[in-house]
Amino acid sequence: MASTLSLSPKSPIPLLPQKTQFKSQNLYPLTRSLISFDSDKKGNQTELLKKKHLCCVSTPKQEVDVVEKRENEREIEYLVRECGWGVRKLHRVGEEVRMAAYVQAEAFYEPMGFFNGFFYEFFKAEVLADLMIRMRNSATDRYACLVAESINESTALQEIVGVVDVTVQRDEDVLVHLNGTEEYLYISGIAVLKKFRRQKVGTVLLKACDALSEQWRYNYLALRAYEDDLGARRLYSSAGYSVVARDPLWWAMLGMRRRVLMIKQSNFEDLQSCLPT
Repeated sequence: MASTLSLSPKSPIPLLPQKTQFKSQNLYPLTRSLISFDSDKKGNQTELLKKKHLCCVSTPKQEVDVVEKRENEREIEYLVRECGWGVRKLHRVGEEVRMAAYVQAEAFYEPMGFFNGFFYEFFKAEVLADLMIRMRNSATDRYACLVAESINESTALQEIVGVVDVTVQRDEDVLVHLNGTEEYLYISGIAVLKKFRRQKVGTVLLKACDALSEQWRYNYLALRAYEDDLGARRLYSSAGYSVVARDPLWWAMLGMRRRVLMIKQSNFEDLQSCLPT
């Protein structure tokens, strides 16, 4: 909430003693002139302060107009609006960053037995710190955290239900599959709150990544998924991603889950049906 600084003009400092203290009549005109000048200066200050006050304080109608303008701007910020969800870029300050970190922490945390609660709180703090570092140190056209929220509710504060990170990268292991392209968008950290899964949130998040690729003018998007996570792979395949490589077999021998590399070429024409108007 913006605060208004209220100022009051200081009382004029008398430049000469009062008129009754002078015996010489020759000083009266000068005294009257100085007092008149000082009064005029005070009046101008008061009028100026009134103008400043009018500029700083808004009437109820002006406040309503500002709220409506912000709501309209918020609609324009959505990269995609579909299936009752809207996806936009995460703001770089405020409680929203903590909410986005919570969504990712809930999605990626693996229970740790007896000390599960303690480790979960530690994991949430680690995810939040990592997100804040990326947002603070990344250029706005090289990294974006996209968040999904309901667009059917009339409340001003929307609950973040899904998150995905989009980063410009140039990993050689990926570039070898991209026909001479120097950079691409890498999709990671896609997460949806458990109570909102199977409601098309992940699908809309991926379409927002496509919209961002058009905005930033990148022709390819890439991501990695666990080879045995068939649900995630079906989601990515339905969004147009294809498997182009796998982690080596020795990953499994070391007890690590193998991943597949999936790539998609941007198709800007298919985005027009779901972009905001």
